[in-house]
Amino acid sequence: MKREEIKKILPHREPMLLIDETELVDGIAISHYTVLGNEFFLQGHFPGAPVVPGVILCEMMAQSACLLISAGDKKCTPFLSSLKSVKFKNKVIPGDTITFKCQLTAQKGTFYFIKGEGYVKGKLCVRGELSFAVVREE
Repeated sequence: MKREEIKKILPHREPMLLIDETELVDGIAISHYTVLGNEFFLQGHFPGAPVVPGVILCEMMAQSACLLISAGDKKCTPFLSSLKSVKFKNKVIPGDTITFKCQLTAQKGTFYFIKGEGYVKGKLCVRGELSFAVVREE
């Protein structure tokens, strides 16, 4: 699925839509984002040596996880409720395409628990455990 299809699932819009494309394979969301270098979050982080901020990597990973949760039920909105055990291993810079892999690990009522990882050229850049409270439209 490309950005226009993703917009039918996620409520995010530019400049906060941070997934270019995604596919669901065997219960795993595999999402990609290419850092162009002109994004708002790079303007001051850091001048002359831009690096994608960790909080933005978490947002990208969360959007990928939301696509996994919402793909089968477009009448729900997952709200991020926690981040746990997040680790940043390598930097992400302009020109990089980061690939996220998100997998459901548990579900309890309206809460979904996801394990996520982000890679650039096969190198782990970020990983963490995310939880979401899912609100269904009535």
